[in-house]
Amino acid sequence: MAKILIAGGGIGGLAAALSVADRGHRVTVLERQATFAELGAGIQLGPNAFHALDRLGVGEAVRDRAVFIDELRFMDGTTGERVASMPLTGAYRGRFGNPYAVVHRGDLYQPLLDACRASGDIELLGGRAVTRYEQGPAGVTAVTDAGERFTGAALVGADGIRSAVRRQLVGDGGPRISGHTIYRSVIPMEKVPEELRWNTVTLWAGPKWHFVHYPIGGGRFLNLAATRDDGAREEVTGEPVDRSHVLGEFPGLSDTARDLLELGEEWRTWVLCDRDPVDRWTDGRVALLGDAAHPMLQYAAQGACMALEDAVVIGRLLDWDEDAIPQRLEKYNAERRERAARTQLVARELGTRLYHPAGAEARARNEMLSSLTVDDLHDRVAWLHGARDFSRALSLSAGASR
Repeated sequence: MAKILIAGGGIGGLAAALSVADRGHRVTVLERQATFAELGAGIQLGPNAFHALDRLGVGEAVRDRAVFIDELRFMDGTTGERVASMPLTGAYRGRFGNPYAVVHRGDLYQPLLDACRASGDIELLGGRAVTRYEQGPAGVTAVTDAGERFTGAALVGADGIRSAVRRQLVGDGGPRISGHTIYRSVIPMEKVPEELRWNTVTLWAGPKWHFVHYPIGGGRFLNLAATRDDGAREEVTGEPVDRSHVLGEFPGLSDTARDLLELGEEWRTWVLCDRDPVDRWTDGRVALLGDAAHPMLQYAAQGACMALEDAVVIGRLLDWDEDAIPQRLEKYNAERRERAARTQLVARELGTRLYHPAGAEARARNEMLSSLTVDDLHDRVAWLHGARDFSRALSLSAGASR
């Protein structure tokens, strides 16, 4: 039994803690915030996420909090035309072995946190921001901003897109600012007209903008997320923004979509960031996981799913002697990097080629999507949603992956 350190107590960090502890190791999670909590709004979970959650022992707890979606719906945001829809029941669940669901981020995080707290092998320490690491042949030491030192057989950097562990391991500077600004609001479902309470993830695509909405919180709330390709060049994280500003950012929005956007209140805004894929996530006894390894834009709805997959794989590969940990972490890197990198790049592509075109390009997109059968659509997402071993990047076309 080894002692494994994890920097970061978010979704990826807690998932990794459960996975590693299940292999008989003791785990210490070092979280920069004083309390363990997950902020944010809605999040989408594909079947691959539920396969991972089941292996982590929290699948049923997340299902109890989730909303199981009937379809993904792609709309022309200016004309109001339904361009394409991908059913997520019946054949989809049969093929991929699990549902597609949406949850509040807290409804994913809390079952992970509860399971960690119930484990006798996981120690959760808040108020410990890891700033660097030191390592030798037999171990690694995580050093916090207060100068505390924690030593173990391995360190997993799950400390997010601005990871201090990545800064030392990769040294690639700050995140890449995408130039896209997102506005988010969560409203009580009782404020939504009954005829608009769709059990779908609906995306309205327009020229340099798109608008997504879906139910969360067991159907008690509607999650609204509206994105503008506005060339933003400075990072913004969760700042309040006036409702009038949000409404003015989406000209030409069709009537139904406009009605839904106008329901939003207490809007907050972020400028979206990601990073370029890198080949190396490991340095001896140190490895990156989740957003620290492969931060991606939201457009493939796979960021949390990829972190959960990472957690399952790293736990499986750390079922080994302490002396072999560096080699096992290299194997984790080799098994995960291609799939994660492809997902990062597909997420970027969706934001340009599929969600934000105008004019003739938008019409061509609509013609392409509307020509696809249900089987075609399922084929397009199979490499993502259908994964169960999380170690292969399949060579299927990703053109309309969602």
